[in-house]
Amino acid sequence: MNPTLSAAVTAPSAGAQDAETRIQELARSLTLEQQVQLLTGADVWSTHAIPEIGLSRVVMSDGPAGVRGEDFDERHDSVSLPSSSALSATWSVETARRYGQVLGQEARRKGVHAVLGPTINLHRSPLGGRHFECMSEDPRLTATMAAGYVAGVQSMGVGATPKHYLANEAETDRFTADSVVEERPLRELYLAAFEDAITEARAWLVMSSYNSINGTTASENPLLETPLSTEWGFDGVVVSDWTGVRSVEAANAHQDLEMPGPVGHWGPKLLAAVNDGRVSREAILEKVTRILRLAARVGSLEGFEPAVTQLPASLDGAAVAREVAVRGAVLVRNKGLLPLDAKALSSVAVIGHNADEARTQGGGSATVMPKYTVSPLEGLQKALPDDVTVTYARGAKVAEGIQAFPRTSLRNPVSDVPGIRVTFLAEDGTEISGEDRLASHLIWFGVGIPDGAASIRMEADWTAETAGVHYLGVGTVGQIRFVLDGTEVFNDEIKDDTDVLGAALFDPPKTVHAVETTAGQTVRIEAEYQLPKEQVIPFTAILLGEETVVTDPQAEIDAAVEAARTSDVAVVVVGTNAAIESEGFDRKDLDLPGYQNQLVEAVAAANPRTVVVVNSGSPVLMPWLDTVDAVLLGWFGGQEFGSAIADILLGIEEPGGRLPTTWPAALEDVPVLNTTPVDGKVVYTEGIHIGYRAWLKQEAAGGAAPALPFGYGLGYTTFELGTAHAPQAVQAGKDVVVHVPVKNTGTRTGRDVVQVYLDRADSAVERPVRWLAGYAGTHLAANGTESVEISIPAKAFAHYDGGWQFEQGTFRLLVGRHSADQFQSLDIELR
Repeated sequence: MNPTLSAAVTAPSAGAQDAETRIQELARSLTLEQQVQLLTGADVWSTHAIPEIGLSRVVMSDGPAGVRGEDFDERHDSVSLPSSSALSATWSVETARRYGQVLGQEARRKGVHAVLGPTINLHRSPLGGRHFECMSEDPRLTATMAAGYVAGVQSMGVGATPKHYLANEAETDRFTADSVVEERPLRELYLAAFEDAITEARAWLVMSSYNSINGTTASENPLLETPLSTEWGFDGVVVSDWTGVRSVEAANAHQDLEMPGPVGHWGPKLLAAVNDGRVSREAILEKVTRILRLAARVGSLEGFEPAVTQLPASLDGAAVAREVAVRGAVLVRNKGLLPLDAKALSSVAVIGHNADEARTQGGGSATVMPKYTVSPLEGLQKALPDDVTVTYARGAKVAEGIQAFPRTSLRNPVSDVPGIRVTFLAEDGTEISGEDRLASHLIWFGVGIPDGAASIRMEADWTAETAGVHYLGVGTVGQIRFVLDGTEVFNDEIKDDTDVLGAALFDPPKTVHAVETTAGQTVRIEAEYQLPKEQVIPFTAILLGEETVVTDPQAEIDAAVEAARTSDVAVVVVGTNAAIESEGFDRKDLDLPGYQNQLVEAVAAANPRTVVVVNSGSPVLMPWLDTVDAVLLGWFGGQEFGSAIADILLGIEEPGGRLPTTWPAALEDVPVLNTTPVDGKVVYTEGIHIGYRAWLKQEAAGGAAPALPFGYGLGYTTFELGTAHAPQAVQAGKDVVVHVPVKNTGTRTGRDVVQVYLDRADSAVERPVRWLAGYAGTHLAANGTESVEISIPAKAFAHYDGGWQFEQGTFRLLVGRHSADQFQSLDIELR
């Protein structure tokens, strides 16, 4: 058992057993109608309250990289942590625990009882749309990091919700796709990624996915019972993904809670199914007991002591966001350029659209509204001495579509305060209520629009920062009127041209209109949106903003080249955006959008002292990787992204990350790529070979190698691994501990991650070329030493064949720093 998590797993006390008996009695005391009502949400985000038994509602909220609360209102700001791919790149369970604790703190601050995270589906294909929201391509790394996250959240008395159970590795046709996976990879990979979060960290909830697994939709699948409840002992609540319950048949599975409510597939239909014997009363009672148990744990059931009565010391959320961004950033190339010496610099060129408009979080349900974000441009401007000239050039357009106006450019013309005025109008045009809002991207999901509202009016004065033609617009789905400086420029319906439910919330279809201004000129913007008469799911999104239009891409590159040529060093930030990486759709390719590759090549040719920062949540192709002096992968780095990047580039902090997933050199090289169902099925034909396992198998057959291997990452110092020690023999079913002496042989403090892989060349069963068995990090000062202890769980030696089987004989322990390293090897006999 991981010592970091051990506090989360304790034997039930006599008091706890008594509480369990009382919860069961309370469940039985409810009428069948009350029991059935409790199994469907009361609204979009919460369960029903039953005041007569002391039950208040249990509120859930999206994570997994922040806690939004029950609304998308930017006035109710949230800490925005780096994406899960960045967290997993830390290879640190303790960091994951701190990350989770911040989420738990945020949940308590917002009145939330359960965080809908972590997302721990595997990186099966780099094209997966929610790749950034998941942790890793490896089940061992994912499982341990997820367990740390869950332990951190639940240390605050808030439930964590590992999701999406199960085999939900793609977004294409995600509501209907059938993931066809053989039993062995299902157990060794996809279930294994979830196991530690349940068996060690004891998660209080699990979310079932939209897709089917081997022909049965997740909310009705036997996997909810076995292994989840039976083998793993899960006693929490299985909550559906929103609208994931499809029929009353889910009530015969171990699906406990249907979300959202109050109308779904259960309710009166489920009551009828119980009364006519299609669903047993025992099944209903079990579900109600689980929901009451969760309510007791989170403090929503009077007369029961919450699971956590003494909270840990509070953490600074912004500081943890910055810490994770630093520890998760992966330095993958450095020809002596980094770290930069600020005292030796007189000028720095900061280049790239993402340098100024950084992508700090992923799109979709992971979205939160931070109080602020720090871009790489801002981070460097703040960190560099005043006598260093910082020149910015966009270089190449990245952000497609309308981008929300900077808050500093807006003034509310009604209240004469920063921001915009939002007014809710009745059908006869009379005002129901009004709000002073800060942001121009407005989202309402289930709450916030008053009863009786027929339309929403938005008014703002926008001030142009620069002279020239600006492309102002509005994005939404539905009927809208758009007025610029008193002139109506649009009054029509904007239709959703996608089949992706919810995509219009974050990247809506739009109408855009050109306005020429002088610098500092103010334009009055008005929009009035007609609310639809009926909505199946109550959400509305309206985006007021500006679209970047580039008429001469080469001129943009030329300006960046000139800035680089006349500066001591060039920092080029490249990346993706919400139109490329988001919930709801998969990626079409791995290319950086627009002219970013040409930009990097041109800048590097003009100034060899060029460092490239990659601002993406998942792999992108880097054809210039071997031609620039330094490359740093920053992921979607959360609200402190720019500060973390500045810390690393200037040597204030060490880039601590290691790759949690393999990065390819070319799309056609990727051994497991497809995310698109054929005849409704996504067949996992690769079996147990995904991620680096698939790459190693491909290389062994003479195929292509990746650009960057799993587990890889550089630092600013050097380390030496001494002779590893492990038992020469071990009994099957027993854990193994490997000790590895590590010395920092460099001149500054740094971090190393020791990784231990297993292989068995002469096996009677198919196996990967090698597979990760355990890892541990160490932080050492110059000349510092430590004996690093790596725990290898017994199951690392096992394979699944109708049950967990142990093949006796010799395995090799491979000790190194990444999946393609020159390993130190030790034989170990499994008896």
